Amino acid sequence: QVQLVESGGGLVQAGGSLRLSCAASGSTISTYAIGWFRQAPGKEREFVAAAGWIGSSTYYADSVKGRFTMSRDNAKNTVYLQMNSLKPEDTAVYYCAAGRTLSQRPGPYNYWGQGTQVTVSS
Repeated sequence: QVQLVESGGGLVQAGGSLRLSCAASGSTISTYAIGWFRQAPGKEREFVAAAGWIGSSTYYADSVKGRFTMSRDNAKNTVYLQMNSLKPEDTAVYYCAAGRTLSQRPGPYNYWGQGTQVTVSS
């Protein structure tokens, strides 16, 4: 069982940066695949980034590639999403998720955080 808590969201102007954190408890996240997803009002939850176990590749949605970077701090049991060059279309609630299968779809992830709001103004 893994509990996930996101933080770091907020209001930022276009072109700005935010770093989201996903703090895990209950289990060591180094043995889980971790995904970041986002959901804007009236839209389906969409894939942002995902990484498997230590040393595995990280995958990004085309819409964020080159602007967002996902990283882990296993000592802190925390995953980060560094978001640079933010655009108004990045506005959404951002969720981190953990599961045993690396996927770009939300279904395979068993554990979800409560989400953190990111709002990018133009």
